[in-house]
Amino acid sequence: MSEIRNLEPKQVWENFDMLCSNPRPSKHEEKVRNAIIEFAKQHNISCTVDKIGNVILKKPATKGMENRKGVILQAHIDMVPQKNADVQHDFVTDPIKPWIDGEWVRATGTTLGADNGIGVSAALAVMADENLEHGPLEALLTIDEETGMTGAFGLEAGELEGDILLNLDSETEGELYVGCAGGVDATIELTYGEEPVEAGRTSYVLAVKGFKGGHSGMDIILQRGNANKTLFRILKALEEVDVRLACVEGGNMRNAIPRDAVATITLPTANVSKANEIVERIYAEVKNELSAVETEFNISLTPTSNPQTMMKECCSKKIINTVYALPNAIYRMSDSMANLVETSSNLAIVKSENGVVTICCLLRSSVDSEKKDLAMMMKSVVDLAGDKITFSGEYPGWKPNMDSAILREMKELYKKLFNKETKVMAIHAGLECGVMGGLYKNWDMISFGPTIEHPHSPDERVNIASVGLFWKFLVETIKNVPQK
Repeated sequence: MSEIRNLEPKQVWENFDMLCSNPRPSKHEEKVRNAIIEFAKQHNISCTVDKIGNVILKKPATKGMENRKGVILQAHIDMVPQKNADVQHDFVTDPIKPWIDGEWVRATGTTLGADNGIGVSAALAVMADENLEHGPLEALLTIDEETGMTGAFGLEAGELEGDILLNLDSETEGELYVGCAGGVDATIELTYGEEPVEAGRTSYVLAVKGFKGGHSGMDIILQRGNANKTLFRILKALEEVDVRLACVEGGNMRNAIPRDAVATITLPTANVSKANEIVERIYAEVKNELSAVETEFNISLTPTSNPQTMMKECCSKKIINTVYALPNAIYRMSDSMANLVETSSNLAIVKSENGVVTICCLLRSSVDSEKKDLAMMMKSVVDLAGDKITFSGEYPGWKPNMDSAILREMKELYKKLFNKETKVMAIHAGLECGVMGGLYKNWDMISFGPTIEHPHSPDERVNIASVGLFWKFLVETIKNVPQK
């Protein structure tokens, strides 16, 4: 147990502390799922697990509320596993260690999992509350949202009965989200041949480390550095001094902006001095270009022992040029909604192994035709390299319904509770609403939540006061759900 259990609203923070104690990276949700099943037993809540592994809780209406529309509280139980390089942490076995940092809760050197742990915690608190007046209630707690929305895609028709879906996975208190971007994964495989490192060459480790990273949808607008793109910018410049790649590894999650990237390279010994000049020059350029958003990153060129092999010259050039040319970051801003990214790409992972450099990207857009256009642009680059690209895991966006009955109710309720207007927004990230709304076409959907900053990075933190406001708004919304 940690100090966060003493925060208010206590029932939400106690549940979140329970989640932090049970490891739950994407695709490893067994422990936290079992903890939720046990929670349901303790509180006499009907609980089932569907075929894909989602947890579904159900609770009948309280007396006098039977005529209200059924509400489904929806959140995902998995979290993104990211840590600082100097932190020893196994996300499959080790608990998250939350701590209070003034007005915020954050974790010790890792992602906190407030995305979407606070939403799960609030849903459990509602289901366990014996004093709350409510109509028919259900909670849908999905798996694997962060790495493919497997739970949402695996949901079957007929599992749920409600008419209103309250998605608890947004990250700015006071905002109601009514639309989201769709996405598609791109996986590129660049083949390469190898040869022995010839005499007269010296080997180095080229490293880009310490970018802030973050959520590739929410934080892409911040224009932070991408370690993979920066690394290959330097490698492209080092072609002037006959650089050869031996191996490369950068990033580890499709939906996280890569913070670190490292390559082992070889150079003619006579060109080492010039290579250092090039690296220092680009380091200075990048520091100047990103001075407003990146202040603590480092670029280094460190001598190392020669590897057994290096890539053949033609292969090294092909890989450097291809990765350097791939589109990354914001592609287009929305014309219809201020400060909303419409289309983007995150060049998330680059890794060489067994004669193949695998590159993983996540493309997002709220406009399907733009998403396809960006995918074809990427395919064109790979076609020129003569290698392979595949697209998978495509999921649709969520089209806003400005005539939504629950939207009208929640806007009025927020004004009444807090004496200010709520903002109605769309988000440049994938929400499960887009996937599930295609199956349950009757659902009236809204997404909202507390204020969470820097999700998908070790800087993730959740604002304590905003959790209280979010909880109050959620409870009052449930009390005031429209009649059938």
